[in-house]
Amino acid sequence: MPNSIFENMLSQYSLTTKEEKDNATHEVTQQIALAGLYKAGFFEKAAFYGGTCLRIFHGLQRFSEDMDFSLLQADEDFRLENYFDAIITEFKSLGRDVVITHKEKKTQTNVESAFLKDNTEIYNLAFSTEKHMKIKIEVDTQPPLGFSTENKLLLLPFSFMVRCYALSDLYAGKMYAMLFRNWKSRVKGRDWYDFEWYVRNNIALNFNHLQQRAEQLNSIKAEDFTPTNFKALLKERISQTDIKMVKNDVRPFIKNPAEMDIWSTEYFLQLVDMIQSHNAS
Repeated sequence: MPNSIFENMLSQYSLTTKEEKDNATHEVTQQIALAGLYKAGFFEKAAFYGGTCLRIFHGLQRFSEDMDFSLLQADEDFRLENYFDAIITEFKSLGRDVVITHKEKKTQTNVESAFLKDNTEIYNLAFSTEKHMKIKIEVDTQPPLGFSTENKLLLLPFSFMVRCYALSDLYAGKMYAMLFRNWKSRVKGRDWYDFEWYVRNNIALNFNHLQQRAEQLNSIKAEDFTPTNFKALLKERISQTDIKMVKNDVRPFIKNPAEMDIWSTEYFLQLVDMIQSHNAS
């Protein structure tokens, strides 16, 4: 039965609280969306990156809301809408109806966005159930290059491969977000959690890819963005951030908040000194 696959996917999670069930349903929905994109040939042109990629394929111990993708090469004519029929069909095969509506962007960016469930931007994928759920999907159509990819396997709702950024390039994207993301009034503590994960797992940062991101998106020349001044800028940002706000943001997405007991400004400053990188020019 179609629903048995959905329930089988959910059964692989601990579901003792409403929050755990919501997070698990969210992640199962993300995996179904990946399956639809795979069937449509999306991963011939694009790769998965960001915190959700790290969560699903590398065991990051926090849930993640958004799905971030990058084209393999810049393509101004790319249209995310071309892949929606496949996503709709995949959900329908599991007994879930999805309706997609379009919202015009107020400002033009390189990122094509879509939303699973009620959101006011670009696309809304609305379910007849899980009405509270939102999954934002973004595709960078003019990506900074200098990254490599690998194919990662998922077994449900069927066996399929997802093209993903290599770990060192995922790390570069996260460091870019941590350093340059416009937090406004809400610090993205999930960036800090992921940063800790990369350092703890001794992942090497692809510094060349980080430089390309800084140059394309912030007009910072590579010679002005060295590993030394990158770390100095990162330490400055950490020093200016309220650690309580960092913890409050990430708390709903992790099972064991005690993990954050050691978190302090000093803790993260020392993590910066432990960053390992390669390809630094």
